[in-house]
Amino acid sequence: MNPEHRCPSDPGHTSLRHPRARPSTKEVPDVPHVTLELSDPALNDVLALAVNFNLSLRARNRSSETVKSYVGTVELFGEFLMVSGFPTSIDRIGREHVESFIADQLARWKPKTARIRYGNLQQFFKWCVEEGEITDTPMKNVGPPSVPEVPVPIISDDHLRRIFRSVEGTTFEQRRDAAILRVLYDCGVRLAEVTGLGMDDVDWDRQVINVVGKGSRPRAVPFGKRTSQALDLYLRAREVHPQTGSLALWLGAKGRLTDSGIAQMIRRRCRDAGVPHLHAHQFRHGAAHRWLASGGSEGDAMRLFGWRSRVMLERYGAVLADQRAYDSYRRLRPGEGL
Repeated sequence: MNPEHRCPSDPGHTSLRHPRARPSTKEVPDVPHVTLELSDPALNDVLALAVNFNLSLRARNRSSETVKSYVGTVELFGEFLMVSGFPTSIDRIGREHVESFIADQLARWKPKTARIRYGNLQQFFKWCVEEGEITDTPMKNVGPPSVPEVPVPIISDDHLRRIFRSVEGTTFEQRRDAAILRVLYDCGVRLAEVTGLGMDDVDWDRQVINVVGKGSRPRAVPFGKRTSQALDLYLRAREVHPQTGSLALWLGAKGRLTDSGIAQMIRRRCRDAGVPHLHAHQFRHGAAHRWLASGGSEGDAMRLFGWRSRVMLERYGAVLADQRAYDSYRRLRPGEGL
């Protein structure tokens, strides 16, 4: 998710209660003057079913990020229903309740976020049908919210040079950050894929890193000489780190670097380099842009960048077409004839 404001009802928040967790105070007749917190929720309540949905996703070996996103959306939906005074029993939820939720999301968040949550709810209601909780999904005739196409800015060569200069040096942090930035720039992998790298995931013989992408799909991504050199320098510095025995490739002061830790590093290095703040995903867009602009095949691009459909490929292709039009304008200079 984009680094938007998080709250306990945000899809990133998935500390679920058990379906039986809504308390109702009942006396226990065998023990006088003692009360226990027992539960009495409707078994087909959305929030109760969210727990079972969570278990089902995990049993199907869905990635932790997918589980977090799907279940978080269901929790958010359940809370919205309660606050709005709508029914929370799955068999009483209709199209109007779903559309009200999507409209609320569009009012609070970016269209892309609302579109993601729309898709997450689709998966939840599909599961409810499969489980026999309902006979048909209330989303049957609910269309997805439109998401405007916003071109992702490509990082300029000047900004890239300045960022790489900001990590030149021999300290542990400089060598680590240089290696991470080189992997992002050269390999075009997702932030979560970089964060998840372990020591055994760098294949020096084949010169590839083995990452696990969306849907827990593994793939090998090649890297070049400069990335190899940066990784080698980092691993030498890593040998004297207090937690050098960790299986994680990237280490910070307190252990394994997280997604947030790498994002903060990029923000700090951009500030040091005097360039606008960049997101890790912009490095991925840049890598795909360079591949396609250099004449790399579309089929190879899909394998290298872990795309299962041509949607993203077409999106990058549109960016390249725009860039070609800009370059042609600068070359022809049609407005300078007079």
